[in-house]
Formats: sequence, structure tokens, C-alpha cells
Amino acid sequence: MSYFLIFLAVILAAGAAIYVVGLNRPHATAPVYDDALAAPVANLPPVLLPGEPVPADVDRLRFSLGLRGYRMDQVDEVLDLLRDELAVKNARIAELEASLAGTGTAADAS
Repeated sequence: MSYFLIFLAVILAAGAAIYVVGLNRPHATAPVYDDALAAPVANLPPVLLPGEPVPADVDRLRFSLGLRGYRMDQVDEVLDLLRDELAVKNARIAELEASLAGTGTAADAS
């Protein structure tokens, strides 16, 4: 008989706990669900490259894992920075090649 009373007390306590937890669940129309597709809050530190990145810096990059993989906002930020840095370097290379070509033709003409 005492085992039955203990079992009954455990069942009642579990039922009361489930009821209390169920009372705190938000409804489907609650405003907490209104921003389901909003941009994620950036609560993690940004992933940054050094001022003048080198290829080895790309190998050392590590992104935080999100629910479905890497955090897209961090990856997009780093790729934007890489794109900008490559554009600056390509412009500088083109400028140097143009000045070298200008110097080479002037030396050949003399």
C-alpha cells in the first residue's frame, strides 16, 4: 500500500509540474512570434580580418555555428571585406603595371 501512495504522489507532482509549465507557454498569436523572419541580432563578436589580409588569414578564419550552419551575416561581412581588399589590390596592380608600361615605352623610344 505504501508503494501505491508513493507512486500516486509522484504522478500528482508530475501532473502539477506539467500543468504549471503549460500555463507559461505563449500562445501562437503572442507578439513574440511576430519577428520570426527578422534579421538576427548580432550578439556575437564580429569576425574580422587584419588590415592587410594575406591568404593565410583566410585559412585561419573560423565562424560561429548557428542553427543551420555558419552564421550568414558573419560570412557575408568577411566576404565583403575580402572583396573590397581584392578590388583595392587589383586597382593598385593595374596602376603599377600602367606606370611600368609607360616607363618601358619611354625607355624604348630613347
